[in-house]
Amino acid sequence: MAQVKNQVEGLAVMEEALRDGSVSLVIIELDQPLDLTAGRRLQLAAKNGGATGLCIIPEGMGSNAAETRWHCDPVFDPERADSTLMRWCLIKNKSGTLCDWYVRWDATKSNPADRIVVVSPPGE
Repeated sequence: MAQVKNQVEGLAVMEEALRDGSVSLVIIELDQPLDLTAGRRLQLAAKNGGATGLCIIPEGMGSNAAETRWHCDPVFDPERADSTLMRWCLIKNKSGTLCDWYVRWDATKSNPADRIVVVSPPGE
């Protein structure tokens, strides 16, 4: 976890973490548009370090350098009052097809990697 003064500093920290390869995932939350150069630098750093970079951005503020772009929405599930059901839509994919996944968080699983469960859409 890193706290930075501004987006430029945050992007520099993210780039170094991706390039280093010590971690498999680096996440940043952006509040300003990501230009093509910055996006490409992150992409190359992730490739060099064998890591994945995830930028959480406001809707409509993407980067042309992104390999994929996702849109995530909660989904009402009448079967459960405490529903954690979500729809993850792959809306941009430079190397594949576009599709949707319905997922639910399952806190009962002991392995954190197993806690995100792909499920059928509601009503199916």
